[in-house]
Amino acid sequence: MAANQVLEKASVKEAKSVDVEGQTQEKDQEIKVFDYAKRAQWLRAAVLGANDGLLSTASLMMGVGAVKKDSKTMILSGVAGLVAGACSMAIGELVSVYSQYDIEMAQLKRDSRTQNMGHEELDAEKEKLPNPWQAAGASALAFSVGALVPLLAAAFVKDYVERVTVVILVVSFALLAFGGLGAVLGKAHVVKSSLRVLIGGWLAMAVTFGLTKLVGTAGL
Repeated sequence: MAANQVLEKASVKEAKSVDVEGQTQEKDQEIKVFDYAKRAQWLRAAVLGANDGLLSTASLMMGVGAVKKDSKTMILSGVAGLVAGACSMAIGELVSVYSQYDIEMAQLKRDSRTQNMGHEELDAEKEKLPNPWQAAGASALAFSVGALVPLLAAAFVKDYVERVTVVILVVSFALLAFGGLGAVLGKAHVVKSSLRVLIGGWLAMAVTFGLTKLVGTAGL
């Protein structure tokens, strides 16, 4: 009888230990999934920012190149596009995230009063709030990385036709890469997303080139 009781207690302890281990593993898995999702959101935002920098700068260079065929003017327009775009992205993100931060901070203060939060708990919740300066820096950096692609492609080619061809080819490959990476992070169809981004990029460059050429021909 005593032996049976000992065996029953041992089996109960084993069951509890297995249950605790299972719960611990489940919590670890949840933390890993949460961390991955958080990283994926930042990566996807960075990819979209880089794609924006790539396409807007390339379109600007193609538009200016339709009227001014010398490499210096084309590259200067790309540099201006990089600086202006990066500043615009940074300021826009800063203002947007600061608005979100103010709203969440006000709600957190209200919750702290109603729920009687301690200083440590309040500080822990504050750390979870978005960082406006970090978001602004990440947006500006991502845009600049994308904008450097057409700039570097055009920097070492003097002939006009070759320079435009190289820019189109390099930008096309980069659009496919960014589109595919964004699709992977967003759990979308890679081929369709890549082709959609590529065709959209071609359209943007063609329209900018054509309209600027038309305006330049009209002498405006």
